[in-house]
Amino acid sequence: MVVLSLPVLDNGLPHIIKTSKPTSNTFTGIPVVDLSNLANAKTLIVNACKEFGFFKVVNHGVPMNLLTELEAEAVRFFESPQHQKDKSGPPNPFGYGNKKIGPNGDVGWVEYLLFCTNPHNPNAAAVPGLQQTLRNLVNEYVSAVRNMACEVLEMIAEELQLAESDALSKMIRDEKSDSCFRLNHYPPCPDLGELSGRRSLVGFGEHTDPQIMSVLRSNNTSGLQICLKDGAWVSVPSDPESFFLNVGDSLQVMTNGRFRSVKHRVLAADNMKSRVSMIYFGGPPLTERITPLSEIMEEGEESLYKEFTWSEYKKSAYKTKLGDDRLEFFLKSASSA
Repeated sequence: MVVLSLPVLDNGLPHIIKTSKPTSNTFTGIPVVDLSNLANAKTLIVNACKEFGFFKVVNHGVPMNLLTELEAEAVRFFESPQHQKDKSGPPNPFGYGNKKIGPNGDVGWVEYLLFCTNPHNPNAAAVPGLQQTLRNLVNEYVSAVRNMACEVLEMIAEELQLAESDALSKMIRDEKSDSCFRLNHYPPCPDLGELSGRRSLVGFGEHTDPQIMSVLRSNNTSGLQICLKDGAWVSVPSDPESFFLNVGDSLQVMTNGRFRSVKHRVLAADNMKSRVSMIYFGGPPLTERITPLSEIMEEGEESLYKEFTWSEYKKSAYKTKLGDDRLEFFLKSASSA
């Protein structure tokens, strides 16, 4: 049994997740893609998107000093007094948030900064109260990982034999792309005493990402888990020098279910150190119509999903709880049932 995303306890902590079987087993089967070996990378990426919806990239070209400097500045912000951090929030929707995740009662053992990466978004007012050094590093980092995500999406387009290699990446490169960037901080977990080894706090409850593709980097602290096809939750080994990429709901729809939008979560064990993660969410423009790519559809194959705009899906997703199956409402079978 797994209990996730429950209200906060009287002591101010999120509920404890209870598991009937171990979930801490480290998974060694995550595909590793060497971006310097383009000949093999394309096939590996597509196979990983189909089987796991998740993979790791190495030799990515993003300078390590940029990763460490951004992490250090993020830690400096999260270690500042609470009253100082509160000047950067609450998120509406961008800015500083603490424990509360979204508007529908989901909570976690997490605090975060959420940034809009599209300067043309009318809601993209700069997050107040931040040092210019942090702002500059965020901008530099987002530019680097956006380029990486686009490179990967272009490899996918080539492997799927799409007529245009930028058929997917152009939605993220578009100046009106609705992408965002999130810095998460999971403080050291409180001592759970006798519960040690059997239960953990929910850092961030199980969910899929609604965008096209997400790029994750974290410090050398465990906690991230993904759900395999058979429903088993496995732990992802930490690797602060590499990036993890995962398929989002929109890309699952565009491939008509060939790619998996992977469920993932973060658990905080009572011996867990402070965890810092950086996630770039590559999203399309609000007006982009999300529908299966006609070039990959086989003769007689029907779309599994009703066509929608990214704006429509985003609004629908925002109304749900983290653990809800957001795509369920857009399945064609749901409308005919």
